[in-house]
Amino acid sequence: QVQLVESGGGLVQTGGSLRLTCAASGRTFTNYAMGWFRQAPGKEREFVAGISWSGGGTYYADSVLGRFTISRDNAKRTVALQMNSLKPEDTAVYYCASSTSRYPRRSDEYNYWGQGTQVTVSS
Repeated sequence: QVQLVESGGGLVQTGGSLRLTCAASGRTFTNYAMGWFRQAPGKEREFVAGISWSGGGTYYADSVLGRFTISRDNAKRTVALQMNSLKPEDTAVYYCASSTSRYPRRSDEYNYWGQGTQVTVSS
């Protein structure tokens, strides 16, 4: 079992920045790739960014490439999502998740999920 708790969401203006953090507890953190997803009202949950167990591999959705950066600190058992140049279309609930798959992008490849944190970008 892995427990994930997100924090850092909030309200920001267009062009602003936010840093989301996900804290993990339970099973060995380094066994898992980690990812961030988001879900806007009326839309399906979508992949945002992922990072390998070592942190050596990162990958992103095209919509956030160049604006968002995912990172992890295995000693602290945390994964972060730095979001810059935010746009109103980034408004969503953001979830972190863990996976035993290699470079997973689909939500069904992830085993454990946090409760989510709201990000709202005003125009």
